[in-house]
Amino acid sequence: MIHELLLALSGYPGSIFSWNKRSGLQVSQDLPFLHPSESSVLNRLCKLGTDYIRFTEFVEQYTGHVQQEYNPSPQGQTGLHGIYLRAFCTGLDSLLQPYRQALLDLEQEFLADPHLSVSHVNYSLDQFQLLFPSVMVVVEQIKSQKIHGCQLLETVHKHSCGGLPPVRSALEKILAVCHGVMYKQLSAWMLHGLLLDMYEEFFIKQGPSSGNVGTQPEEEEEEDLGIRGLTGKQLKELQDLRLIEEENMLATSLKQFSLRAEMLPSYIPVRVAEKILFVGESVQMFENQNVNHTRAGSILKNQEDIFAAELHMLKQQPLFNLVDFENLIDRIRSTVAEHLWKLVVEEAGLLGQLKIIKDFYLLGRGELFQAFIDSAQHLLKTPPTAVTEHDVNVAFQKSAHRVLLDDDNLLPLLHLTVEYHGKNPKDSTQSRDASSSPREAPTSGWSALGLSYKVQWPLHILFSPAVLEKYNIVFKYLLSVRRVQAELQHCWAVQMQRKRLKYNETDVVKWRVRNHMAFLVDNLQYYLQVDVLESQFSQLLQRINSIRDFESIRLAHDHFLSNLLAQSFILLKPVFHCLNEILELCHNFCSLVSQNPGPMDDRGAPQLDVLVTGFSRQSSLLFKILSSVRNHQINSDLAQLLLRLDYNKYYTQSGGTLGSFGI
Repeated sequence: MIHELLLALSGYPGSIFSWNKRSGLQVSQDLPFLHPSESSVLNRLCKLGTDYIRFTEFVEQYTGHVQQEYNPSPQGQTGLHGIYLRAFCTGLDSLLQPYRQALLDLEQEFLADPHLSVSHVNYSLDQFQLLFPSVMVVVEQIKSQKIHGCQLLETVHKHSCGGLPPVRSALEKILAVCHGVMYKQLSAWMLHGLLLDMYEEFFIKQGPSSGNVGTQPEEEEEEDLGIRGLTGKQLKELQDLRLIEEENMLATSLKQFSLRAEMLPSYIPVRVAEKILFVGESVQMFENQNVNHTRAGSILKNQEDIFAAELHMLKQQPLFNLVDFENLIDRIRSTVAEHLWKLVVEEAGLLGQLKIIKDFYLLGRGELFQAFIDSAQHLLKTPPTAVTEHDVNVAFQKSAHRVLLDDDNLLPLLHLTVEYHGKNPKDSTQSRDASSSPREAPTSGWSALGLSYKVQWPLHILFSPAVLEKYNIVFKYLLSVRRVQAELQHCWAVQMQRKRLKYNETDVVKWRVRNHMAFLVDNLQYYLQVDVLESQFSQLLQRINSIRDFESIRLAHDHFLSNLLAQSFILLKPVFHCLNEILELCHNFCSLVSQNPGPMDDRGAPQLDVLVTGFSRQSSLLFKILSSVRNHQINSDLAQLLLRLDYNKYYTQSGGTLGSFGI
């Protein structure tokens, strides 16, 4: 009977100890010579046999058959799979080895001394009475929740944090085996740029990360402040630039890799995972780059073997040490970041590229765009056609030569794009935002104008298509302000030519409205160019010159671009819409004055009244929005613009209305 017991505990039940799939291993109830107390002891031992049999079934099921079980169909149909699961089974099998050895030792002891009792078996296997049920909880959770990949690390780690030393020690050994898979994936990813993850188990994946932006539109109607078009949520968004980053995604990100958050174990912080992602992306970019293979192998400064040896040493440690792990990740990251900094800043001339971005996308070369506005006015005042883009680029090249901008290396990299009705979206990299909504024919060429720039390797990692698209939105906005400012200045010149001629009441209205419009647009232009662009650009250059770390440069550039979009009010829809309405009214007013330089006729006077009323209404709305935000003490940028517009309290005394005549 003792041998029957040992065989049953080894996973081979018989007639005395029978196996039932639901209840497990049990002693037969038909044995008359067994005392109830003996049956109790035997059933207690049978629980160990039950757990052992289920452990071995689990190990046999998921070890060695991973390749056959996996296919591209959804995971719910394929069941458990993956390399981490196989590693867990390997660790579980090694955990069962002391139990098997204990059974062999018992067999030898019973052969040597046949008088030993069942109590001796119970005593010898007592050490597993705590261990097996605890490990069985982990196995059952893995099976029921279909846990796979790095989620296994999290599950085993949580159960290893208990207060039972044998359970903790056993689960830590299993965790160490599972960590071996993670270290191999880390080594391939960080040292060679290879994502070896055919079962989607690693915490880094190919493709963009999935954002939680689905619930935002429903919340935008909350907390109405009593100001048309402005909600409390939008005021809160001004408070935190991190929220702006979500709105900042105006185009689909082309980033190749991202974090798979659900696979990241809790004991590895997100900051460490982001460093791992950055290193692998950088190495992968160099490994796959066909421009210069001699540079590609040197991003880790030929220290791959050293870092691989250190990762192997961490793998050999019985316990995961976050401090040692993060220190090694930091050393690898700093090596890569410093090499990228040298490549991007010194060899690729980042500061020169930023100067080009500022000169063209941010209208730093004001004389160039002034000349371009004058020469392209007749081309872009009508709806664009298929030849408009070519004509506009010819005008742009002529304007560049006119202001002595004859850089033969730079001008071919710049190209003005014009969207027109019927144009194939693939013809332009700047049409992504237009293709997401029903395409409408542009009312004029100015509204369809954009700028594209061919970024040279390796600066494409900093100036991605999505980043250039955001710059393009700023470019369109700044160009519209500059164009309206030029039209108002031309309108002033027309009025000055007639100042000594006879004038009537409508002329006074035109002078007053033009003066108010020019006052608002000039202050807006000065605010954008001086308070926003020059200030933020100088801070960016200062930051770049003070550090030797590429990742810090990328963060500084992202912060710079976020501040541009925020402080120019592109992201604050009520202010942006209001300013666009004002610019449109100014443009219509200048067109009206150009067509009627003298006293207004019966057709022009009603149009002028409509423009004056509209400008008064929109300027009043702008003043209310700026004042309300200043009163909430949320955004200093809006307060700065309000200070420029209302420096002598004229705006306040007029009731927040420009263009009216009751003052």
